[in-house]
Amino acid sequence: MPRLERCSDAVLVGPRGDAAAQTGRPFPGRRRDPVVTFGDLIRDAATAGVRGTADFARRRVAGDYRLDAFGLDEDLLESLILPVLRPLSQRWFRVQVDGIEHLPESEGALIVANHAGVVALDGLMLQVAVHDHHPKQRAVRLLAADLVFDLPVVGPLARRAGHTLACRADAERLLRAGELTGLFPEGFKGVGKPYKARYKLQRFGRGGFVSTAVQTGVPLVPCSIVGSEEIYPKLADITPLARLLGLSYFPVTPLFPHLGALGAIPLPSKWYIEFGEPIYTGHYGPDAADDPMTMFEVTDHIRETIQQTLYKRLTQRRNPFTG
Repeated sequence: MPRLERCSDAVLVGPRGDAAAQTGRPFPGRRRDPVVTFGDLIRDAATAGVRGTADFARRRVAGDYRLDAFGLDEDLLESLILPVLRPLSQRWFRVQVDGIEHLPESEGALIVANHAGVVALDGLMLQVAVHDHHPKQRAVRLLAADLVFDLPVVGPLARRAGHTLACRADAERLLRAGELTGLFPEGFKGVGKPYKARYKLQRFGRGGFVSTAVQTGVPLVPCSIVGSEEIYPKLADITPLARLLGLSYFPVTPLFPHLGALGAIPLPSKWYIEFGEPIYTGHYGPDAADDPMTMFEVTDHIRETIQQTLYKRLTQRRNPFTG
């Protein structure tokens, strides 16, 4: 099955450099968020899960649910998965969403976002953000790496949440069906980059995702996520251990691995998810998808749009944890 291209090691350094992540003015009208402990978060997630379990179990026994061609179980997603994730989104990361009006009401589109955080919580927060803020409560169908679906428990849940492999065949089928699809073109190079390279986008590959959007005639929607870089600041990488475990990297953060399971608790950074204006592809002819120069230009344009939006947000942010 053909793969959406992965990125290389190239790094784009912005005009403000790394200092952009630390300076800037507060947003107008900023208010102080209430203090929430991780214990509060676990309690809220457990309560949400229990609350939806009885009705969910009753529908399961009655067979009152269905799966789509990719395995999406809307009943499971809305009854259990999203309610369990909401405390993390709303209370721990306090996600602020802007530009939701740039997402189509019902047609297909390809959301292209920056990737970070060591553990890909940005994909989960993106799914919650779109569902809870879009007027039609749309489900984002993420294109994920093979590793996600090889993991016990996580893999089957990802399928039931509507996600699928990051391959062109699946991406085209989703987009032609009018699904709102999400992609992180940086791949492991983005999510696993060191903290010193935070908010500096890795390469987006050679335009495979742009070619897919052109072939299906859907718009590309740039998405910039701020806050994800601080949840697990990656200070080093234990490469031999990563190879032994079959992982792309084995991170060392300020809390992991020396604090064990406690080190797996993400730091409570303040998140911003901003959707930019769509880049429409309908005016490109069918041959444009095979034109390397056109694909490169569009890829570079959407990458630069995301990068500059990240820098703008960072200069407006006073503190990574309070906003």
